[in-house]
Amino acid sequence: MKRIIAIFKIALRALLRNKLRAFLTMLGIICGVAAVITTVSLGRGAKAQIEQQIASLGQNVIQIWSGSTTRGGVHTGWGSAGTLTIEDAESIQREIAGITTVSPEVRSSAQVASGNENWLTQILGESADYFTMRSWPMVQGTSFTEQDVRTAGKSAVIGRTVADQLFPGEDPLGQVLRIKNSPFIVVGVLAPKGFNMFGQDQDDVVIIPYTSAMKRLLGVTTLRSINVQAGSPDVLASASQQITLLLRQRHRITTDRDDDFTVRTQEEIAQRFNEASETMRNLLAGVAAVSLIVGGIGIMNIMLVSVTERTREIGIRMSVGARSRDVMLQFLIEAVTLSAIGGIIGILAGVGASKGLTYWKNWPTLTPLSWVAVSVCCSAVVGIVFGFYPARKASQLDPIDALRYE
Repeated sequence: MKRIIAIFKIALRALLRNKLRAFLTMLGIICGVAAVITTVSLGRGAKAQIEQQIASLGQNVIQIWSGSTTRGGVHTGWGSAGTLTIEDAESIQREIAGITTVSPEVRSSAQVASGNENWLTQILGESADYFTMRSWPMVQGTSFTEQDVRTAGKSAVIGRTVADQLFPGEDPLGQVLRIKNSPFIVVGVLAPKGFNMFGQDQDDVVIIPYTSAMKRLLGVTTLRSINVQAGSPDVLASASQQITLLLRQRHRITTDRDDDFTVRTQEEIAQRFNEASETMRNLLAGVAAVSLIVGGIGIMNIMLVSVTERTREIGIRMSVGARSRDVMLQFLIEAVTLSAIGGIIGILAGVGASKGLTYWKNWPTLTPLSWVAVSVCCSAVVGIVFGFYPARKASQLDPIDALRYE
């Protein structure tokens, strides 16, 4: 152990003799490890945000969008064609086993006003069960009722952003809210949810009975989408398949035609977003890997230069009793020390960059400790792999020839 400590001290002194060169040699490792930490932090943060946003949809939710039909070679996309009806929603509630809640949905945007204040916001038409489905509690008041849905009532529930814009410093409950000149009474204020995965403010919303939205505001007879909640995660897949078969039957879609609707479970939605973010993570990981390899090549290059510069020193050391493996170990320790210090600095730089992105850009980041350990190990492995050849070359020098070297 004393011998190893002595060799380590000698290696450290050799590195400190050329501080600038040592730092420049470590720079590739620093950039590579910092890139790895930043990439992983961004990836984990994005994944956690996606999972949080998917969870905010509610538990065991299946979403059905109108559209996604191909006609004449043109793909119309989700929500672009009014192909879903209230009868479809009622059939799903009545005929699909394992379904607990169904909420027909229509969407629009409109200028809303109260007194002298006005605000452009999103209008959602939903059922009374929508708030339970999405686990979205009220901080004030209550939601509208099934009676409001049946009678196309003029009750409205608003998000925190709308409340702040239209009723600053006031109690919104019982206030009149005009949507396209139709008056609605504010009966509840939703708990804040923040921004969703698309960067939209979920609290910038007015929710009214879907019948009111269809009859009083939009004058439509079709739905944009249907939200369905299953009783447990185990029935999501089978319920999704049954919904597809039921809607194909109701819409009289033959086997040679595409669906005019799209059915997605929470797991499928999360998987699609994770696949997109995974592609970006892999790209950044590739860049980080290249940086580590470049850093390793830099270490090998500098260590070879160091062997050449210290040939006479190696000869003296071997002539006074140092063995080949001692010389090899010394240069290997130098290489590992370079990469390990570079790795630690890279970790600090990566964590700092991640925190900076969160602070300045509000990007979600999450740095797992396991990847910090992996980064340290990777940098040490780079030092061993790329430092082995120069160390072996130094250990194979002939003492006599080394002493004669000028």
